[in-house]
Amino acid sequence: MSNWRISSFNGALLAAYFIPTWTIIAFQIMVSPIHALYERPSISVALFISDHLHMNGMAMVRFAWLLALGRMTVVAFFAIFLVFISRPSIRKSGGCDEALGMALGIGSLISFASMVMASQVGETAAMRLHATELLLLLGTAIVLLVERPATKVVEAGHLSLQHPQFLDNR
Repeated sequence: MSNWRISSFNGALLAAYFIPTWTIIAFQIMVSPIHALYERPSISVALFISDHLHMNGMAMVRFAWLLALGRMTVVAFFAIFLVFISRPSIRKSGGCDEALGMALGIGSLISFASMVMASQVGETAAMRLHATELLLLLGTAIVLLVERPATKVVEAGHLSLQHPQFLDNR
């Protein structure tokens, strides 16, 4: 466990939350787009679309499917990230950062847009949910940006990966 980077561990915890939660929400939208759009995780989007954009039923179904596709894209990037961190060499070198970065970027965009829509329509419970998800994603993104990947050190013909903060500055 000592060779895990903080961003990898934090990303794995986020994946443990977002993969099942957003998959369930996306599948509910796929099965019943209008009904699922008016449930708590998506109600702010549904109210904003119907009240401010004045979309008809079929346009709302298309937008619901687009939201489900966006959520499943985030789930797919988190799943790819979990596959990458299962290999220690990829995890130590930071090779899994791209998949985590894409999941964090797209997920933050969806959560931020949903939070803004919730504030516009006055849905405080939905706004708290989306703000919490956004803070989780942004916190991990900050750790990912600040933390540097391990560097290669060659000592007497022996190649090893070490974290930069533990290297001697001789």
